[in-house]
Amino acid sequence: MSLPVLTGRYEQLAVEVFADRIALGNSAGAAAADALRQCLARQENVRIIFAAAPSQNEFLAALGTAEGIDWSRVTAFHMDEYIGLPPDSEQRFSHYLNSHLFEVVHPGTVHLIPAWEDADRICRHYADLIRQAPIDMVCLGIGENGHLAFNDPPVADFRDPAVMKTVELDPVCRQQQVNDGCFATLDAVPTHAVTLTVPTLMAAGRLFCMVPGAQKRAAITAMLREPVSTGCPATILRTHAHCRLFTDRDAFGENLHG
Repeated sequence: MSLPVLTGRYEQLAVEVFADRIALGNSAGAAAADALRQCLARQENVRIIFAAAPSQNEFLAALGTAEGIDWSRVTAFHMDEYIGLPPDSEQRFSHYLNSHLFEVVHPGTVHLIPAWEDADRICRHYADLIRQAPIDMVCLGIGENGHLAFNDPPVADFRDPAVMKTVELDPVCRQQQVNDGCFATLDAVPTHAVTLTVPTLMAAGRLFCMVPGAQKRAAITAMLREPVSTGCPATILRTHAHCRLFTDRDAFGENLHG
């Protein structure tokens, strides 16, 4: 496992900076696997929420090959999904997580978000599943606009009473999906989605946040240096007692120099 080129702490947030995204993914995968093994050693089942994005590729690959994990005792969720895409669409986040992790490790229970159904019904049903027991871990990234899941700045609420809600996607968020190569054009990106809310994510016992790449540099700088506010939703991660940010030189940028 590669060592970070820099470590630090921003309020309660532990930050580890790696030379590149491969080293980042390998180290984050090893850290999350170790936390998962610890949870399984002290409890019968572990509940984890996963992000679906190209930023998670290396992390999920490393996690999927980690040894000594009884995935049959893991219940897996994902944090958001587009509204309006057909069930067989390759752009659906459930498709991404199935191919990158779930079909590799075969968790005992996987709760996919059926976002071709009625959005209000989806939110009620998924909220009921989330409420059944505490969430032990969240594996997430942040957006170019600092979003967490699909909690973009215009709709993020740090005191949101909902567990999951329907949102209209911010134009910056939609453009990111094109930048990431997930959609060919902006017009092809859905305008609405369902997302777990910020309090739902923050209620987890441990958070692992993987953010590689130069396109995330402005978001990382805002996340670490701006006041905690919904103007950059990711700033709230600085208040979680057990959150680790894994990033790379490209994303951390000028922050390397203080």
